[in-house]
Amino acid sequence: MALTSTTITSWKLQEIVAHSSNVSSLVLGKSSGRLLATGGEDCRVNIWAVSKPNCIMSLTGHTSPVECIQFNSSEERVVAGSQSGSLRLWDLEAAKILRTLMGHKASICSLDFHPMGEYLASGSVDSNIKLWDVRRKGCVFRYKGHTQAVHCLAFSPDGKWLASASDDSTVKLWDLIAGKMITEFTSHTSAVNVVQFHPNEYLLASGSADRTVKLWDLEKFNMIGSSEGETGVVRSILFNPDGSCLYSGSENTLRVYGWEPDRCFDVVHVGWGKVSDLAISNNQMIAVSYSQNNVSWYIVDLNRVKKSGSVIQGLIEDKPIPAPTSAMGTTLRRNYERPTTSCTGQEMKRSSEADRRSPEGERRSPSSEDEKEDKESSAEITNPEDYKEIFQPRSVISRTPPKRNEPFPAPLDHSFSESVLEKPGPAVKIVTPVIDRAGQLKGPITSSTPVQRVEPTVIAAAPRPVGVVTTTVTSPSRPVVTTTKPKPSTGIILSTRNEPIGLSAGEFLSHARNAKASVMGDDEALAQIRKGHDTMCVMLTSRYKNLDTVRSVWASGDVKISLDSAVSMNDLSIVVDILNIINLKPSLWKLDLCTSILPQIEELLQSKYESYVQTGCMSLKLILKRFWPLISDTLTAPPSVGVDITREERHQKCKACYKQLKNLSNVVKNRAEQVGRHGSTFKELQLLMAPLDY
Repeated sequence: MALTSTTITSWKLQEIVAHSSNVSSLVLGKSSGRLLATGGEDCRVNIWAVSKPNCIMSLTGHTSPVECIQFNSSEERVVAGSQSGSLRLWDLEAAKILRTLMGHKASICSLDFHPMGEYLASGSVDSNIKLWDVRRKGCVFRYKGHTQAVHCLAFSPDGKWLASASDDSTVKLWDLIAGKMITEFTSHTSAVNVVQFHPNEYLLASGSADRTVKLWDLEKFNMIGSSEGETGVVRSILFNPDGSCLYSGSENTLRVYGWEPDRCFDVVHVGWGKVSDLAISNNQMIAVSYSQNNVSWYIVDLNRVKKSGSVIQGLIEDKPIPAPTSAMGTTLRRNYERPTTSCTGQEMKRSSEADRRSPEGERRSPSSEDEKEDKESSAEITNPEDYKEIFQPRSVISRTPPKRNEPFPAPLDHSFSESVLEKPGPAVKIVTPVIDRAGQLKGPITSSTPVQRVEPTVIAAAPRPVGVVTTTVTSPSRPVVTTTKPKPSTGIILSTRNEPIGLSAGEFLSHARNAKASVMGDDEALAQIRKGHDTMCVMLTSRYKNLDTVRSVWASGDVKISLDSAVSMNDLSIVVDILNIINLKPSLWKLDLCTSILPQIEELLQSKYESYVQTGCMSLKLILKRFWPLISDTLTAPPSVGVDITREERHQKCKACYKQLKNLSNVVKNRAEQVGRHGSTFKELQLLMAPLDY
C-alpha cells in the first residue's frame, strides 16, 4: 500500500514528566526557542532541551515551591522566584549559584531581566515590584501602585521603561530612571495576565482574563486596538520578530492579529490546553503547556499561518481598511533606541546611588545568611553529554560560519500515524532529531520501539511518596514496553482533565486473553457507552430549566433577586454560573449581594472541584476589594444622632458581612497551608483578609 504524507499546520512534539510533583511554572528561552526551564512543587528548577527526553540540569536550593522562572537574553543565566519570596540566580554555563536575593514578603509571581543583563525586576502577590542589582545583591528600587498581585513584567527594548500587569485589571508603565509611574491603562475589566513590548515601535500589547488583547500607543498613551474574538482567557502573547503581527495564545487556540485597524488574520486550533509560553524559531512557533507533573511541547508552522491580507470574518466587526502608511500596515511611530553601556547603564547607576540614600531603597551588603543559602544551593548536571553539547560550545571560538537553524520536521497526518502505532506487527522506526540550543541539527536518533509518551528520569532530593501503577505490555513482534504512571489524585478534581471522571476505557474492551476469542459486539459496546446516559440527560435538563428560570428573573434587572433564586435551588453549579457572569463586571456587585453570596462562597472554597474553588476565590477578592473599606468604616463609626433608617440597615448588612468574612478567614487560613497554585491563591486571600484580625 502506498503511503502519502500530509503537511499539517500544528502538531504535538513531545510530552514529558518534568517533576516528581506538580509543575508550578515554566518558561521558554526566547532567543533560541530550544531551551526550557520548569519549576515544581518539589522546590526544584529543571533545565530541558526541546526534543530531548531527559533533564539536562536540576537546580536546587529553594525550600518552597518555585512559582516563576525567567532566562536572560543570552540564555546563560536563569532566575527563579519561590512561594516564600526568595530569588535565586544560576549561571548555567558554570553550573553554579550566583546570587540569593531576599526581600518579598509573599510569593513571587513575575520576573524579567533588563536588556543589559545587570538588573532584574520581580513582582509579587504583595503587589510590590522590586528592581534588583544582581551584581551587588541588593534591591535598588521599589515601585508601588498596584493593589493586587503583579503577574507579568516586561522591560522595554531600550531598557528605560518597565510594564507591569496585575490582577487589579490595570497595566502600569514605569520610568526606571525617574523611578516613578508614567501612566496607567485601565480598559481591561479583569485580571491582566501578560504584557509585551513591540520589538521596534512604541507599542505595548496586553492580554487579559476578560478575553481581550489590547494594544497601547506609548507616545500618546492611549488604546489603539482591542480584539473581541477570544473564546477563553488570554495567557500568552508574542509579537512576530519583525513586528508585523501579534500572536495570542488562549485555550486550544492561536490567533494572529493586526492593528490600525483591528483585524484577525488567522485562527489555528491547537490542542495545547492552557498554553503557558510561546517562542519563535526558524518561522516555527514553539509552545508549552503543563498539567500536574506533565509538560507538553507543541509546534505551529508559521509558513502556513496567515500574517497579513484578508481577515477572518465574524471575529471582529467588518470595518473599511484604510491604506497603510507603512510597510506593515500600521501608522509610523518612533522606534526604540537600543541600550548601550554608556547611556542607560550610567543613568541606572545614578538612580541606584540616589535610591541608596532614599527611604525606599533596600540596599544591603551580603550577609552570612545569604552566603549560607548560596552554599546550600546547587546545580546538578543530570545529563553530562547533553549539557556539554548545549552549553559548553558557547565558550569555544569557532572559525567556521554557524550552521543554519533547522526547523522541527512536521509529522505525517495524525490519522495515519496513530493507526500505524496502534496496529500489532513489526515495530515502527521513529526518527527523533537532536537539535541544540542554537537550533543546529546534530543528527537523528533512531528507535525501534514505538513510544507515544516520554517519561524521563528526573533526579529529585527526598521525593514525596507517590503511588504508582506499573504496566507491562508485550507483543509477539514487539519488545517489552514498561510505563510507570502516578495514581490519579483523589482530592481536587481539576478543571481540565485528559480523561473523563468515572469512565474506564477497559470497560469497552474484551477481557478475553485468547487472541482468537470473540470480540465484543456492537450491541454490547453501545450498552456500555449508554451507561448513565439517561441520568446525565435528566441532570442537564434540570440544570437548563434552572438557568432559564434565573435568566428570566435576570431580565427584570434585579441582580439580587436573580442570585437569591439561584441560591434557593440548592445547586452550586448554578451559583457558579451566575458568579462567573457577575465577576466579569465588578460594577454589578452591591452590598446586598454580599450578604447572600458569602455563605455560598464558603461552600465553594471547600469544594472538590477546582473550577468552583477558582470562582469562589475570585468572588471573595472582589468583595474584599470593593466593600471591606465600607464595612470597616461603618462598623467603627460613632453612633449617629437621631433616627437614620438607611444608616441602620447599612450597619446591619455590614455586621452580617463581617461575621461571614470572619468565618471565611478560618477556611482561607487552613487552605493556605497547601502547596502549589491553590495554596498561592489562598495565601493572597489571607493577606487581603489580614485587616479582619485588627
